[in-house]
Amino acid sequence: MQDALHIGPVGWGWVNGVLTLAYGLFEIPTGTLGDRFGPRKILTRIVLWWSAFTAMTALVTGLGPLLAIRFLFGIGEAGAYPNASIVVARWFPVEDRGRAFGFFLMAAQLGGASAPLLVVPLQSHFGWRASFFVFSLLGPLWGFFWYRWFRDSPAEKSGASPAELAETASLNTVAHTAMPWTFALRNWNVWAIVAICFCCLYT
Repeated sequence: MQDALHIGPVGWGWVNGVLTLAYGLFEIPTGTLGDRFGPRKILTRIVLWWSAFTAMTALVTGLGPLLAIRFLFGIGEAGAYPNASIVVARWFPVEDRGRAFGFFLMAAQLGGASAPLLVVPLQSHFGWRASFFVFSLLGPLWGFFWYRWFRDSPAEKSGASPAELAETASLNTVAHTAMPWTFALRNWNVWAIVAICFCCLYT
């Protein structure tokens, strides 16, 4: 891709950097949207946005358009993790949340690790643009089934057992209040999590 678009190492650094910058800036706002409108709608929107900009990446002709697409890509892709957290909080009791979110994080890493098994053969046979087009088709397919199947809480889902409804009833009745920023910024656990993420993702 770098060779085809004549992008050197510095330009490629910007290609990766603008997406990460946009992603970081819009992580909290998109998480807030999930609190307000529900993760079902927001995660569907995120995946459809991701698919659209994955396809647009295949159409770029140079560094400038690629930077613009990557920045917009990051804006729309942000919020998946906060909204997954909302799903876990609404569907799992406190004692099960660590395990549930751990499975989510594991699946995300396994997805990234297995992607080259699909990407490399596609690119080897059909060029780098083909892999973006192929992957862009997966999002709408996933979004269709996700939106039909998932509900924002067990109370909204047909087929939920009485035991499950009783176990999760109190999780979905908490009133939304303003974010206690001063408390969060003074909390050492918050700063420890920030430090962990910074060290993992700074590249």
